[in-house]
Amino acid sequence: MHPRLRAAVRLVPLLLLTAGTTPALHAAELVAPPIRYHEHTLANGLQVISVEDHASPTVTVQVWYHVGSKDDPAGRSGFAHLFEHLMFKSTAHMHAEEMDRLTEDVGGANNASTGDDITNYFEVIPANYLRTLLWAEAERLSNLNVDEKNFTSERAVVEEEYRQSVLANPYGKLFNAIDPHSYTVHPYQRPTIGSIKDLEAASLADVIAFHKTFYRPDNATLIVAGDFDQKELDTWVDDYFGGIPKPSTPVPQVTAQEPARTADRRYTETSPTAPLPAIAMTWLIPPARSSDTIPLQVAAALLSQGDSSRLYQALVYRTQIAQQAGAEVDGRVGPGLFTAYAILASGHQPAEAEKVLRDEIARLADQPIPEAELAKVKTQLLTGELERRQTPMGLAFALGQATLTEGDPARVNTDLAALQKVSAADVQRVLHQYVTGAHSVTIDYLPQPKAVPANRQGATK
Repeated sequence: MHPRLRAAVRLVPLLLLTAGTTPALHAAELVAPPIRYHEHTLANGLQVISVEDHASPTVTVQVWYHVGSKDDPAGRSGFAHLFEHLMFKSTAHMHAEEMDRLTEDVGGANNASTGDDITNYFEVIPANYLRTLLWAEAERLSNLNVDEKNFTSERAVVEEEYRQSVLANPYGKLFNAIDPHSYTVHPYQRPTIGSIKDLEAASLADVIAFHKTFYRPDNATLIVAGDFDQKELDTWVDDYFGGIPKPSTPVPQVTAQEPARTADRRYTETSPTAPLPAIAMTWLIPPARSSDTIPLQVAAALLSQGDSSRLYQALVYRTQIAQQAGAEVDGRVGPGLFTAYAILASGHQPAEAEKVLRDEIARLADQPIPEAELAKVKTQLLTGELERRQTPMGLAFALGQATLTEGDPARVNTDLAALQKVSAADVQRVLHQYVTGAHSVTIDYLPQPKAVPANRQGATK
């Protein structure tokens, strides 16, 4: 992903983002070495987490802000995403795009992402440039230039992202419609990427107010992982971040409570570009901090991880109803979603895929789960996560996810232990509680009929 075209992405828990080629060792035989991290909080409220690891002469610097699309002002969806872009513009002491020069010109990289709850900024650089990047992150936290020129240019970039990822993508409208249809009260119903209408309605004053409200040290977590000396790091963090003042006003918190669903709901979305129909179904699940999140992740992996998974075998291989099918757990600070979807094959309709999706989920929930199948999936999840933690970037992302989404950096270690203890009974219990025994939202996604040219209407051979 090019740094100047930073797409809004949802931060899915790392346990789901797995490689499918890991040897199928039994998960219980693997020992997950704990991440030994150092944590403290500055007087201005900045949380600092660090992992000293000298395996390679590199280091990652990441700043995770506790602000996402759920915090967008009413009628201003896309603000958190817009600000992700603005943070790469000029500051009092840096030119626009200076972060690219400080990272790419020394062989490193930088990027950022926006989610429902979080906006994070991350760099990986040779270890001897750590001090420079700490200064740069503190600089853009405290001295960003929020002006009309930067606002106008980056709003145009975000609007173009919307056109590319939602309007031009044949199935972009489907996945962009999941949140608005799945939530009735919670601000998670606002898509992270926003809308062109809301972005055009925004003013510079709106943007300045958003920056002052959420971009502050007591609403941020600094994570550093890699090749450094802890005492030296502490000194630099104090020097560059310690003097940033903490505002006197509290950080606004979302208090909306999404009500339990009392009935199934169904919606239809149409697309002028989709060549084939599709379907998506969602169920509400508890926040990511819940102990049920990991069994739900295992359930999703059993359904959709790899060509041997249940949904692939049922929908793509045996019946050939779909060309693609999947399930995932979207864990959030607030209520999350369990999602199942299928993009159909030619000649098939959403109702056919819906029946098979529901049948396969019910079969997983009700019929015995083979021990070998469960062990394989758990091993894939575990070894995929361990593989990612071989890099400073992977270590820091695991800590950021545990800290901001699950609410406790200790989850970076306890989650792996909990994964290995997941039983077939655990998988079936959570499916019964949150999926097969709960109400769903279903979205039928249909291609729009092709318009007949005026000069062809009524034509005969």
